Amino acid sequence: MRTVGLANKVLDSASIRAKNSGVSREINLSGGEITLLKTLGLSGAAVPGSALLERMAELEAGELIDTLDGLLTMGYVLANRVNIRTAEDVGRAMFRVNQSYARELREALHPGHRESHERRRRRRG
Repeated sequence: MRTVGLANKVLDSASIRAKNSGVSREINLSGGEITLLKTLGLSGAAVPGSALLERMAELEAGELIDTLDGLLTMGYVLANRVNIRTAEDVGRAMFRVNQSYARELREALHPGHRESHERRRRRRG
C-alpha cells in the first residue's frame, strides 16, 4: 500500500516538473493553417463560421474544410459541432483557438520573435 502512495507522489512531482520546465511543443504549420489561425485570432474568442467563410473567401471551400479539419484533429482549434464536412456545416458552427496551445501557436506564427526576445533578455540579465 505504501509503495502505491509513493509511486503516485513520484508521478505527481514528475508531472509538475514537466509543466514547469519550460519545455514547449514544436508546432509546424502550413500556409493555409497559418492564414486560418490568423483569421481566427489567438485570443480564444469564438468566431462564427459564417464570418470565417466570408474572411477566408480566397480559399476554396474544400481547402478551407481540409485545413480546418486538420486543426480540429490536432486540437489547436475547437468547435461547437463535431462533424464539419461541408461549407454549410462551417457556416453553422462556432470556432475558437484552443488556449492550451495559444503560446505555442503564437510562436509558430512568429518564429523569430521569441528568439530575439530571449536574446534581449540574456544581455540585460
